[in-house]
Amino acid sequence: MNKLKIQQVRSAIGRKKDQRKTLVALGITRMSQSVEHTDTPQIRGMIKKIAHLLKVTTVNE
Repeated sequence: MNKLKIQQVRSAIGRKKDQRKTLVALGITRMSQSVEHTDTPQIRGMIKKIAHLLKVTTVNE
């Protein structure tokens, strides 16, 4: 399966609580931190919710 590399590029300060919780659910706790997840509809939904805070790239295996 394809993987997604997700990096936080904008701060979560001043954002709604559900957006901050979505970042934590993705495993991101700091600015510029990158995590990798498999490309699933659930992960895509989380990314869509906070796309303005993230940079997403595809990693092919």
